Amino acid sequence: MFVRIVKLSFQPEKIDTFLANFEKKKEFIRNFPGCRLLELYRDKNDTNVFFTYSYWDSEADLENYRHSELFKNIWAETKVFFNDKPFAWSVDKVVSLE
Repeated sequence: MFVRIVKLSFQPEKIDTFLANFEKKKEFIRNFPGCRLLELYRDKNDTNVFFTYSYWDSEADLENYRHSELFKNIWAETKVFFNDKPFAWSVDKVVSLE
C-alpha cells in the first residue's frame, strides 16, 4: 500500500464550489477499486490550499483511477479553479502510530 498526496491551491471565490463538488464525488473516489482511504485537509495558514491524501493498494490501482472517466471528469471540473500549479507525491508509509 502507498499514499498519494496532492496539494491543490484555489482561487478564493471558487473554494465553496470545489468543496461542494468534492462532497458529491468523494464516495466515488473512495470506492474506486484499490482506494483504501480518502482524506481532504485544509491549510491552517493559507486557506486557499488543500491537500488530498489517498491510500492505494498498488500503483497500478492509482494509474487505473488516473486514466478513468471518473478522474478525467473530476479533474476537468477542478483544475479551472486553481490559482497555482498542483503538486503530487506518491510515498510509502514507513511508520504509523495510532
